[in-house]
Amino acid sequence: MRPTRFLFIGILLAGWTVSAQEHPAVNAQPNTVFAGADGKFEAAPDTAVLQFSVSVQDETSQAAYQRATKNVEEVRQALKSNGIDAKAATVGFFSVQPVYDFKPKQHVVGYRVTTDITLKLRDFSKVGPVTQQLADVNVTESQTLNYSLENIDDAKDRAVEDAYRRARNSADTIARASGRTLGELSYASVDTFENARPVMPRMMHPMAAMANAAPAPTEEFTPQNVTVTAHVNALFEMK
Repeated sequence: MRPTRFLFIGILLAGWTVSAQEHPAVNAQPNTVFAGADGKFEAAPDTAVLQFSVSVQDETSQAAYQRATKNVEEVRQALKSNGIDAKAATVGFFSVQPVYDFKPKQHVVGYRVTTDITLKLRDFSKVGPVTQQLADVNVTESQTLNYSLENIDDAKDRAVEDAYRRARNSADTIARASGRTLGELSYASVDTFENARPVMPRMMHPMAAMANAAPAPTEEFTPQNVTVTAHVNALFEMK
């Protein structure tokens, strides 16, 4: 009587590079097939992220701090005048640094107070007006506009579904090629990945938006989609 021959097939899609520690520890079992695949889902961003700073220099630290406080208040009023709750913006700590002149020798000539502000908007139609008004009052520096996906869980689920479909299709192809049929899922591991930073940045100098009735740099354009990727490793039984 001939001994029964067992079949184990492992497949890992080309192009997926991870360290050995990231691979799941799966013991080879008879009559199974192991498949790994990447999947992705593209979603429209749901949040505009406007980042800028307030930086003021004056002869004394107290005077610089008072001017910086005044500028931050103007930012608050600009938000309110555009129907934006001030709580939508976060303000970092106020840093105070001496400013030196090195001629003829090092000595303090003033103090600079700086703080960073981040504003998140769900209503993209407010981006143009608020950036315009901030430029008009001329109290901010280095405006940066980005778009991000805050509610990302659904996009992750869709990416996982795509990765699993690809893994199962690969396993099914191997099963059919070997004259077998694919059985039930025995094991699976999932990893999801998203953009490290928001997409589609736009850098703007405070005075850049001063052109007469000129549209905002991103007005009427569609923000770039956010791509979420997933990797699924799946172990299937073989019939």
